Amino acid sequence: MNPELKLTKPYPFTRLRALLKGAKLPEGKPHISLSLGEPRHALPTDIATCIKENLKLLEKYPPTQGTPELREAISNWLLRRTGAKVDPDTQILPTNGSREALFSFPQVIIDRADSPYVVMPDPFYQIYEGATILAGAKPWFAPCAAENDFKMDITKVPEEVLKNTALVIVCSPNNPTGKVLNLEDWKVLFEMSEKYGFVIGSDECYSEIYFDESKPPLTSMEAARKLGKENFKNLIIFSSLSKRSNAPGMRSGFVAGDADLIKPYLLYRTYHGSAMSGVFQKASIVAWNDEKHVKENRRLYREKFEAALPLIQESLKVEMPDAAFYLWAKTPIDDQEYTRQLYEKEGVTVLPGSFLAREDAQGKNPGTGYVRIALVATVPEVKEAAQRIADFKI
Repeated sequence: MNPELKLTKPYPFTRLRALLKGAKLPEGKPHISLSLGEPRHALPTDIATCIKENLKLLEKYPPTQGTPELREAISNWLLRRTGAKVDPDTQILPTNGSREALFSFPQVIIDRADSPYVVMPDPFYQIYEGATILAGAKPWFAPCAAENDFKMDITKVPEEVLKNTALVIVCSPNNPTGKVLNLEDWKVLFEMSEKYGFVIGSDECYSEIYFDESKPPLTSMEAARKLGKENFKNLIIFSSLSKRSNAPGMRSGFVAGDADLIKPYLLYRTYHGSAMSGVFQKASIVAWNDEKHVKENRRLYREKFEAALPLIQESLKVEMPDAAFYLWAKTPIDDQEYTRQLYEKEGVTVLPGSFLAREDAQGKNPGTGYVRIALVATVPEVKEAAQRIADFKI
């Protein structure tokens, strides 16, 4: 048995089930779950039609590198979205969603003989930590706390850590805080990467969930282009159709960036056997080439935030996020106790913030005292859940 498996922590939803074990839902109030960040809007019709029309592709092995047509579609989307020109042959690799890539990419670039660090935001998406441990590296948790506007501050990581850092994972828009890095933030990250030689892995799976059509969140590639770093040296982005196109079950995403990093990652994936289904490659082309369904997706999220936020603010301290579909709300009591009581009294499930974070170098868990509320349910369900949260009194 791989001994490093014993170093991993239980997944947040495993801990949530344990927390709610034995708790009883209130009578007369149907359960509404706002804990899991799984999109629940309908799969776009054009994508579904494409899947049905290409089932014959299940009779063939798909190419690990993805079809040229899919890489071209991704390249064209990146150009439209970020203004960056990305070579579809050397700088793009389709993956089975962003989660699979976020786990497998560190296995390629980390030399476990060095026992390096991977710096990550805290709270964080749990794959970051698991991938780090199983690659033989050590996680360093950089707090995203109120005192630094809920954003990771790389300048506060000790120099002795940075000198032995192989990878810095960035999540912008952030899960769970909803914060977006600005150009100055990226400038600092790029300068630190040049100084210490670490790779930047930018998790951007929420980049297309925002609220003002005229102000999409700044992406790492757009920042790199504006800062004159269009070769994307030591930069890899992770993106996905799960949130953008309401297609989590397709497991369709990509990595893009530094060609010198894409090449060994392709070699790894060739052995790993992780090629995306040919059916979903075809459907992904349809998805990346269309923005109409993405705009409708954003409209639905806007409607939910506009309805829910004022109600939730009646009982919890919470602000509108920059992007993504989460609210990061301060609780009046311990976050785990709040979660259990809300479940028992109002029939609403949220996720304790402490389950999403680890103690930092100062021994503080920056998720303690917060809950993550995922506005992924239907508009009526979100409105109902928000009203119940407003009515819930400690």
